[in-house]
Amino acid sequence: MLSIGRDKVYYLLRTGQLRSIKIGKLRRITDQHLADFITSLEPVDEA
Repeated sequence: MLSIGRDKVYYLLRTGQLRSIKIGKLRRITDQHLADFITSLEPVDEA
């Protein structure tokens, strides 16, 4: 969805920029986590 590589996704998870949940041994990124990450990338317009 983000058109980035697996290594970049792991980096974002490791640095806390992208959140995820753990279900058993699996790590999942929810739609809300993805939306929050994208929102954090958008510049804040301080007019």
